[in-house]
Amino acid sequence: MKTGYIHSQESFGTVDGPGIRYVIFLQGCPMRCQYCHNPDTWQTGIGTPITVDEILRNYNKNRPFYERGGLTVTGGEPLLQIDFLIELFSRAKAEGIHTCIDTSGVTFREGNLSYRKKLDVLMEYTDLVMLDIKHIDPVKHLDLTGQPNDGILAFARYLSDKGIAIWIRHVLVPGVTDDLGDLYRLGEFIGGLKTVKALDVLPYHTMGVGKYESMGLDYPLAGVEAAGKDEAIAARKRILLGIHDKRVRDSK
Repeated sequence: MKTGYIHSQESFGTVDGPGIRYVIFLQGCPMRCQYCHNPDTWQTGIGTPITVDEILRNYNKNRPFYERGGLTVTGGEPLLQIDFLIELFSRAKAEGIHTCIDTSGVTFREGNLSYRKKLDVLMEYTDLVMLDIKHIDPVKHLDLTGQPNDGILAFARYLSDKGIAIWIRHVLVPGVTDDLGDLYRLGEFIGGLKTVKALDVLPYHTMGVGKYESMGLDYPLAGVEAAGKDEAIAARKRILLGIHDKRVRDSK
């Protein structure tokens, strides 16, 4: 039996997929997003060990509450622990549990066949992928996260080709991810995917500042104000316009 390493867990998650969900936060992430509010999840090789049996026992304690929800694994970056995920999701599906992965997709490499085989197996047991697309522009993405976005976009296309339901999420950061042209191009990219079920534009918040201070880290977006709800709504409309225009062009 494989052991996973977690940062934390939440018994009644309401923003990590449909319904009320049991949420596992796995430890470790290669991304260094400037707006990340959980820098304590970055380091690999640490965390609280947990087994699949423990997770399923915890889930079943509150199973009636999850009837219209399920199990979500997030992070950190959950796909860093793909072998553990395969065992967890295969067992969960055998028990009729709805499974969801919240990921940046950063671990995907088109040429890595051994990883691709594992991912193919994992997707057999995955009902939904919540995919965070940080930035559509490759240069701006690298500056924002410290990682390129080519593999992330390839992962989105992989999910679409596999028929896996996708829930896109994008964080709106004033002056960083709110350019109208970038938002439209993001929409055009999403419009080329066949299995997108939802789009969330999340307003940037500053709730992570205190955690950076407690860890002795400089906050990368110091001085950047939180985004408002109206700004997020307007940005979502811009992305939807790109989606619409792409689909119209493709239908001709």
